[in-house]
Amino acid sequence: MAVTTAAVPEAPQSMGAFARVIGALLSPRATFQDIARKPSWLLPLLIIILLNIAITGIFGHRVGWRAFMERQNMQNRRAQQQMQQMTPEQREHMIDLQVKVAPIAGYIGAIVIWPLFALITAAIFMGILNATSSTGMDFKTSFGVVTHSLMPLVIAFLLGILVLFLKPPDTVDLQNLVASNVGALLSKSAPMWEQSTGTSIDIFTFWVLGLMAFGYSVVRPKKLKMGTALAWVVGVWVVYVLIKAGLLAMVA
Repeated sequence: MAVTTAAVPEAPQSMGAFARVIGALLSPRATFQDIARKPSWLLPLLIIILLNIAITGIFGHRVGWRAFMERQNMQNRRAQQQMQQMTPEQREHMIDLQVKVAPIAGYIGAIVIWPLFALITAAIFMGILNATSSTGMDFKTSFGVVTHSLMPLVIAFLLGILVLFLKPPDTVDLQNLVASNVGALLSKSAPMWEQSTGTSIDIFTFWVLGLMAFGYSVVRPKKLKMGTALAWVVGVWVVYVLIKAGLLAMVA
């Protein structure tokens, strides 16, 4: 009597790092399913860092930091009060110092702030989703979801670099390079907390939030629904925006 054996299904072929970066934008379900099997995070984070370094360098070369810092001082009530008590020479020295520090802060922000932001975000959502939905989420998977969810920002950064080369330098707004948020509609003399809130209401930010919620629901499909993930992701984002605006309102 012939013996038949059941065919063993082949394991899905793993995607490469570049395929995941592109797939996060074009085929997110397959990408996050692959991340659930074997989490990764290095390449998307590296791309974000390099593009921010490029924007900082190009802005300093094409536009310059003096106009930017003068505008920041105009929006800060305390800075204005301090400058009114200074002599013209002291004000000039202060701005010169700010102009020297600004690009350094930009480079440090690109190298340190983005990885730190991704780490904190991944830890927060790992904790929330494990506590509320018992997802059994490990940190590496959460970190992979967060970093790949940032890929819509790559499009925004590339468009921003294009703007830096195409627009006249005196019309470039570093905080609204692509004009994809409400902040682009506000007056340049608007308070910093108002500008911060406006720039947070951004097309690419919403894309990232939606992609992140979708990613979490895909890596734990039996434990987490898209609606629940989206509610948590948007809720945490709203709290962050309100805290940032409140802090700026106190110091400005």
